[in-house]
Parts: sequence; C-alpha cells; structure tokens
Amino acid sequence: MASISVLRRKKALKNGQYPIIIKAIKDRKIKIISLGFTCSDNEWNEKRSEFKKNHENYIQRNALLNQYKSKASKIIDDFKSEGIDFTLNQFEERFRGDHKRNNASVFDFFDYKVDQLNEAGRTGSAKAYKDTGDAVFKFYPRKNLKFQEIDVSFLDSFEAHLRSRGNIDGGIAVRMRQLRALYNDAISKNLVDESFYPFKKYKISKLKGKGIKRALTRSEIQKIYEFDINKHPHLLHSRNYFVFSYFTRGMNFVDMMNLTWDNIHNDTITYIRSKTKGRFSIKILEPVAEILSYYSTLNPNTNYVFPILLKENLTPTQIQYRKAKTLKRFNKDLKEIAKLVGIDKKLTSYVARHSFATNLKQLGVSTDIISESMGHQNINITNTYLKEFDSDVINEANEKLIF
Repeated sequence: MASISVLRRKKALKNGQYPIIIKAIKDRKIKIISLGFTCSDNEWNEKRSEFKKNHENYIQRNALLNQYKSKASKIIDDFKSEGIDFTLNQFEERFRGDHKRNNASVFDFFDYKVDQLNEAGRTGSAKAYKDTGDAVFKFYPRKNLKFQEIDVSFLDSFEAHLRSRGNIDGGIAVRMRQLRALYNDAISKNLVDESFYPFKKYKISKLKGKGIKRALTRSEIQKIYEFDINKHPHLLHSRNYFVFSYFTRGMNFVDMMNLTWDNIHNDTITYIRSKTKGRFSIKILEPVAEILSYYSTLNPNTNYVFPILLKENLTPTQIQYRKAKTLKRFNKDLKEIAKLVGIDKKLTSYVARHSFATNLKQLGVSTDIISESMGHQNINITNTYLKEFDSDVINEANEKLIF
C-alpha cells in the first residue's frame, strides 16, 4: 500500500522560504521529492495542501500541484497494472522524468542523492554528498545552478575558493570526486547531456600525491606501544586502537568499530573489510592479544570488541554519529600521544596502515605480498603507500656516491 501527499517542509531554507515537496510512503518507508517550489510561512494552506491566494502565482502553482499529484497517482496505478512491487526509488525515477530533466538544479540533485543514500542506510555516503553540496553552495549560493554551468572555469574557481578557506589538495580532491560522481549520475539519468561533462579537461589527478605521507618507523611504533598509559589514562583507547590497527595489517577504523567477538577464533581474526568486501584472516600477534584481553570484559552489554558502538541494533544514523565522534577524538588523542612520545610527524588513524606497509617493505617483504596482506585489488594502490620508502632508498643510495 502506497500513499502520496503534497506538503510544505517544516524547516525553512536560509532565505526564509519553505520548500514544497511530494511525500511518498510505502511499506513504512518514506521518499521526499522536491518540486522546486517555495513559499513563505503565511502563503501555504496546510489543510488543503495548496498555495493561498496571497501567493502571487497561486493559480498557476496550484494547477501544477494538481498535475504532480495526478502524475504520482498514475505512476502507482501503472506499477499495479504492470504487476510490479515497486520500490520508492523506482517511483521517484518515473516521477522525476521530464520534470527533472527540464528543471533539475545541481542542489536539487544533491538533495535527491542524500535522501536516497539515507534511505538505503548509507549514512556515511549521504553525509559526504551533503558536505560537498554545502561547500558548493557556499561558493555559489544560487539554488537554480544547472549542471551545464559547471565547466572547467567553474571548477577552477571552486578549487581556488576551497584553498582560500584553508583546504589542502587532499580535501579538495575529496570534494571534486564527490561532485564528479554526482555529475556522472546526472548524466546517467539524462539530467544533463554528456557533452557538457567538464571532468575530461579538469583533472582531479593533479591534486593527488602532493602531500608527503609520513610513515612511522618501527622504533616510533615501539614508542607508542610502550607509552606509559598510567600517566595519561584518557589516551588509553586511542593508543590501543592505533596499536591494534598497525598489528592487524592496518585495519581501518570502520572495521575495528564493527569488529565483534564472533570474528575472534582462537589465535585468528577473520572479518570482511567494509570498503572492498575482501575476506581477511589475520594471526593474532602478542600486542593484539594483550589488547583483546583488556577489552574482553570491558563492554559486556554488546558483542562488539571495542567500546565505540555502545549497544546493539543502532540505526545507521546513530552508527554514523558514533563513528564521527569517536574518530574525531581518536585523531585528536593521537596528536597528543605523538607530542608526548617525541614523534615529530602528523599522527592520524590512517598512519597505522601506511606504517604497516612501509615497515614491511623496509624488512625486505615483496610488494606483491604487502599488497595481498592489505587486501589491495591493484598493486598500484600498494605502490602509493611505498613512495616515501622508495625516496628514502634512493637518498641512501645517493649518499654512497660520497668519497
């Protein structure tokens, strides 16, 4: 059973106007579709779901609203006659049709992607799209921005805007990749012609590799491992997370967050990496065994190994909140740890993974084995981790030229 209603959103935009939407409900799930109309608080009739007479274009707008309601109802009837148990995403694709092709703005499509990803439970991806949409809007605060207007000149100016706000290459690349993904999706849905695609000339690759990634040496890892946590108990969890990640082949934070005691079998950790879906089987080394022993009785209310997700059956939004909050604290603590143990490098959660790869290479392990141990699908990915090591080897070789 599906229902359709036309509503005014409760939250106003920055300009004080309220968006008008279609709300579709099916199987207790909700889909919000923006109609591209807005009105002030006193221009909307809540009971009749239409514009009041004090709206300057109320006759035309109400006629369009009736058309959209009729269109939505017909789409549902068509699905029934076709015998299709449709999803709300399928409904939206049919509903948007010519309306979205002719009128879609970049920000409308950002909203669509965020709603779609949240509905699918992919709150992390939804947040990434929302953050990029907000960044674009700060640069170009015009709601009717069209995809055709995003050309190379636009992207160059957006890049300069991001730099002026303190963003570096890595952060700018993230925003550009997100915008590129949105543009590709818009092309696939016939919202913009492929001939306008600007990313053939604007190369995001120019933003890669300019920052120097500083892996920790084995002696620096040892400093963190042997750090006297009794003097700084507030850093205990962050120290443990970093050491655990390093000695489990650079396990990333999300996988540590989701690790359960069901993943521990005797002297082995087995899990599926969230990013690549690769299956890992990792022998438990002594530092990892010590950490697991500490947490074995610490969080009895859940089956999670680490006290990041504090109870079972959290919603995707709650999980995303806990992830963001804990990761922020983790990286803040690592800066303090680096200072306390005398490491003059930028220390983040990612450094554990980078250090794992670099130190294996330093010990003579082949790149192929390192790539396999990290679950990389392409050895070129592994090579990006080892660039710093290669530079060190070359520098040492050059020193041998000295008489």
